[in-house]
Parts: sequence; C-alpha cells; structure tokens
Amino acid sequence: MGAGMSSGRRRSFYGGGGGGGVGRPSGMLPLLALQVLLEYGRAGASRPPVTAALLAANALVYLRPGSLDALLPSLHRVAFNPHLIIHYCDLTRFFLSAFYHLSETHFFYNMTSLLWKGIQLETSMGSVEFASMVAALLGMSQGITLLLSKGLLLFGNDAAYYDQYAVGFSGVLFGMKVVLNAWSDDYVFLHGMVIPAKYAAWAELLLIQAFIPGTSLIGHLGGILAGLAYLWLKRSFSGPDPLSLLISGIGKVVRWPVGFVQKLFRSGRPQGYTASRGRVGRGSARENGRVVRVRTMLFLVDSTSKLEGMGSRPSRRFAVGGSRDFPDDNRSRVADELLEPILRASIPEVHIDRNRA
Repeated sequence: MGAGMSSGRRRSFYGGGGGGGVGRPSGMLPLLALQVLLEYGRAGASRPPVTAALLAANALVYLRPGSLDALLPSLHRVAFNPHLIIHYCDLTRFFLSAFYHLSETHFFYNMTSLLWKGIQLETSMGSVEFASMVAALLGMSQGITLLLSKGLLLFGNDAAYYDQYAVGFSGVLFGMKVVLNAWSDDYVFLHGMVIPAKYAAWAELLLIQAFIPGTSLIGHLGGILAGLAYLWLKRSFSGPDPLSLLISGIGKVVRWPVGFVQKLFRSGRPQGYTASRGRVGRGSARENGRVVRVRTMLFLVDSTSKLEGMGSRPSRRFAVGGSRDFPDDNRSRVADELLEPILRASIPEVHIDRNRA
C-alpha cells in the first residue's frame, strides 16, 4: 500500500485518469526491465516462477496494454478505502488495490523490492509455499489495515484513516521483509544508520513516513503486523498449511494433462526400449539356440581404491547402463568378468560370450 491520500485530496489522488498509473513517465521502466533480465537471464539463476508471475501481473495492471485497458477496472474503482469496503462489502477494493500503483516511481520501487525479496524467499521456501505466503500476507495485511482504521475511528480519530484511499503492493512487501529477516543476525545500513536486519522493517516504516509525504502509515504497519502474524502461525501449527495444500492440488490438476500426453508418447515407443540403458528385447536372450551377447555401458565413477589386474593406476568403479565399446579388449574382458556374476544372478537366461570380439 505504497501511497495513500486522505479523502480531502481525492482529486489529486485520481489525477483525472482512469488507468493504473497516473504519474508522468520518468524513464524507470527500462531500468526495471533490465534488472529483471539480469536476474532471470544470468547463468545458474533459479528463475522462480511465482515471483515472475507477480511481476508480470503488476506490470500488466500498470501498463494496461491493448484490450486490457478496457477490461481492467480503473484506479478510482479499486483504490483501498476502509469506509467503502465495510459499508458496501467491496471485495474488489480489498484485493485488487494491491496491484495498482500511482506513478512510475511508485511502481518501480515496489517492483524492485518484489524482485529482490521474491527471488530470495521463493528460492529458499519453494514456489508452492511462497505462493501460499504471498496470498496469506495479501489477505492479512489488507484485513489488519481495515481493522486498524476502524479501530482508530472507534477510539475518536477524526476519520482521516477511515476515509483514506490507498493503492500499491507495499503492504505485502513489508510483510515479506519481516519474514525474510526474521531469523537474521546480520546488520543493515539504512540511511546512515546501522541496525539489526530483524528490525529493518520498523525503521523503514518510520523513515518512509517522515521523508515521503502521502504514504499510508496504517497500510505499511498492517503489512508488518501481517508478517509477524504469519510467522506466529507457522511456528504454532506444524505441517503444511491448507492454502499450500490447495495450491499444490491446483498445480497437480494443471500438470495432469501434460503428464498424460507424455505417457501417450512413451507408450508409442517400441516394446523393450529403455531410455539410457540400450535396447533389450522382450523375449528370452536365447533365441533359436543362439547366444545373444549383451553389452553394457560403464559410467566412470571417482574412486580412490585400486582394482587388481589393471595396474597401479587408481581403479575405476562402474555402474551398469546401455552400450559402449571399450578402447581395448583387455578392459572389456576384465569388465565382463566383473559383471558376469551380477548378470547371471539377476538375469539367469542371459549369457556372456567373451569369445566374440
């Protein structure tokens, strides 16, 4: 909930536009795209899919390309307002306001933060649990913000927070920051101050409120409290949470058609075909009194022991696989002698013909 305005500043909040972002372009979008490409394009990158999907969803809502401009609701229709949500039970404002941003600067900083936090958390937690956490933080941060604004009104507040409009993904990001640094013993450098990482979210809350006007204090505070609540729930209840099980079940349903097609293609292979182990027919290895010679592929495995009969060099330990010829007949004979008892014990009908070259 990165930016919020009171009801008295409603015109400046909407800016006269109906789209996702109302600020003047400042050239930050190419820089954001470059950061995403560097993170997901580098060699060995984990490329977490849920983080990429969240970035794409926020980008599509902000840019509103093509026909999406007519399909997506306008910013003034989804801006988070506690009074309207409670009075009209407006779930559109409750859930969708997090994916809207006021300006290019607002969008850039939130997505940069999401890119950095999302990659770290999803890589360590796994995609299913990370998706479950984001969904939980979204619901809890919005719900806590709603309760805080209503509570302040009941305690005699002048309705500034209760009739405040706000948009942005910052509430979820504050919750992610709490989860990311919960067990960290590191220190962070924040605007000239060195503070423990576990308290960085609280320091950032105060600094943003002091130096960036128009931000939503209770929206950011709701995100921090949501992160603390999520950690407490994870510690209190062992095992996978119901939301993770639901997301995992949906993933299995989505992957089932792909697996079914793969099985169809596998069933079309010739009988007796085994991937990476060569081809051995279904029938007996002895056909019409003829001895079938079985060749094996031997994968070299590191070993420090020595094998008698192969000189003073370090020996080789082997694993049975498909088919490959040895460079000389001596090694082939040694390997056959080693493997013959194993093959006879597991496949009695197969004989090794060592006399054939």
